[in-house]
Amino acid sequence: MTRLADRVLSRRQVEGLIAEGKAVFIFDGNVVRADAWLKFHPGGDKPILHMVGRDATDEMNALHSVEALARMRSFMIGKVQQPWESFTPPLHGGRFRPYIEGEEDGELSESECPQSEGARSSSSSSVSSEDNSFLLDPSLRRRHQGSAVASSSSSMTSVSVHDETSMEEELTRKGMEYDLAAYPALDAETQGKIVDLYRELDKQVRAAGLYNCNYVRYAREVMRYLTYLSISLVLLRYGWYKMSAFFLGVFWHQITFTAHDAGHMGITHNFHIDTCVGIFIADFCGGLSLGWWKRSHNVHHIVTNDPEHDPDIEHLPFFAVSHLFFGSLYSTYYDRVMQFDAAARVLVRFQNYLYYPILCFGRFNLYRLSWEYLILGLGPRKGIAAYQRWLEIAGMAVFWYWFGYQLLYKSIPTNWDRFLFVMISHAVTMPLHVQITLSHFAMSTSDLGVKESFAQRMLRTTMDVDCPRWLDFVHGGLQFQVCSHLTGPIHHLFPRIPRHNLRTAQKLVMEFCKKSGVPYALYGFYDGNRKVIGHLGEVGRQAKILAECQAAIINKGDYGHM
Repeated sequence: MTRLADRVLSRRQVEGLIAEGKAVFIFDGNVVRADAWLKFHPGGDKPILHMVGRDATDEMNALHSVEALARMRSFMIGKVQQPWESFTPPLHGGRFRPYIEGEEDGELSESECPQSEGARSSSSSSVSSEDNSFLLDPSLRRRHQGSAVASSSSSMTSVSVHDETSMEEELTRKGMEYDLAAYPALDAETQGKIVDLYRELDKQVRAAGLYNCNYVRYAREVMRYLTYLSISLVLLRYGWYKMSAFFLGVFWHQITFTAHDAGHMGITHNFHIDTCVGIFIADFCGGLSLGWWKRSHNVHHIVTNDPEHDPDIEHLPFFAVSHLFFGSLYSTYYDRVMQFDAAARVLVRFQNYLYYPILCFGRFNLYRLSWEYLILGLGPRKGIAAYQRWLEIAGMAVFWYWFGYQLLYKSIPTNWDRFLFVMISHAVTMPLHVQITLSHFAMSTSDLGVKESFAQRMLRTTMDVDCPRWLDFVHGGLQFQVCSHLTGPIHHLFPRIPRHNLRTAQKLVMEFCKKSGVPYALYGFYDGNRKVIGHLGEVGRQAKILAECQAAIINKGDYGHM
């Protein structure tokens, strides 16, 4: 008798399972049904839901340990013929028909029909459903914003006030056309070659020992962290409160890099050990939730720079990195509409000027998100990660005891000095927020669909920042966004590589890009900042012109095309 995991499922059978609400994806030719694992997954259910119906082989290998992948075999319910042509996940608007016994694969499913491929489950898309010429074009049927190209504001001013929707569609079209011209074609043969080259690259990375952690380097870092903290406490003891706050901020800034490594299981590669290390650093020492970060960050790695799905670029009312946010998009991560309200209409117009000042207060928002995650119990409440919520709550209590009570209240005499201490220590961590946003804010936010390979999508949506080797400790490896620890393209291709090995991995990734034809976005720190500021300014100008169009429509009383 054929074992359940050995049976071969047809495409229509897989579609039927998804139509029944099953969380099914493909891993290395195997059909994985993850329904039972959704509420136990340490990284949350959203990363799994984003991969339903898709070939998730590269994403799974990049983000999971060998032990986790082996454990997944118990969820395999069959095999499929390779190569697998991915469905558009239900979370992205894909629609599926129930399977009828004996139905052939040759019949198009609803999710494969041109009219519904990639259709959004909400009305948030800026592309009109009536624009059939746009939707029926296989290369242009999904709404996009190509951040890599700046659609000129001057061209927008020539658009009639009656064509507000068409103006947004034109921006979307231009962005997508840029990406399609700049990156390899989306046909199966081209993307298949990129997949093969990426998997060969992964073998080279493993053979070079780049997944191995250099514990001596970490020991040096721990000594540096303790030095910053000791200096802060000594200065506090002698009443040098402002300088003490500065060094405490440097301490928080630096330990975040190790917490990030631990969250990706990049230190010991043991889930429980690395998680506990990360919780000690993030919660006990920094007052931030590692569990919240993992839930958010895992989604970010799966749907990088997608305005509707990636929480790392969803920052209304302060920032909008795409004109699509003007339409009050529905966030599948936050499960709510991101309103482009009056505050957003004002702030986004000046976001290029407010970028650095707002990021000085970024840590306060992380406190809010951390407590929201823990109080609402958004993490796993059962399974191997259930204990972590309570450990994190204990960590938060310890943090606010030593920082809020012992340091701020007991050690600093006046409210004004306490206020300055908080502001300075938190503002000093601003470079961390710059590093994280720098890698993505100016890159493409186009969604090229499920045909695009994992490797190409990561390289298309992330920027690598070239810095001198001696400056690596400041950036913590985050500048290597594709290969780096926190934000770069190298990190996005290989999230579990310890950050000390990212510079070595960069050479291999650049060689991969030459072979595959996928552009490698590399900028100096100054040029990278200038590109982000320029892009934010361009989107801000688009928001200003859109507001002027809306005002003109209201003044004329012509609402026919709104």
